[in-house]
Amino acid sequence: MTERAVGERIGSTEEAVERLRDALRGVGVVLPSLRVDPVTLAGAQPFPLVDLGRCHPLVAARLAGVLREAAGDDRRP
Repeated sequence: MTERAVGERIGSTEEAVERLRDALRGVGVVLPSLRVDPVTLAGAQPFPLVDLGRCHPLVAARLAGVLREAAGDDRRP
């Protein structure tokens, strides 16, 4: 794989991470470990994976609430 192709793979994934980070921030959710997965950078996958990372249980609950609201489901767990 050429250097340019590798750069494009990484760039696309980094862009996806930034778009997700911005969208989450817009609804009050911060995933502190959100990043490009460094292990998959060395792999044969067409694109490196996005690592959502770990988060505090309150952040997970907030994220679940935002997703339920977006889906039109106002039920609480």
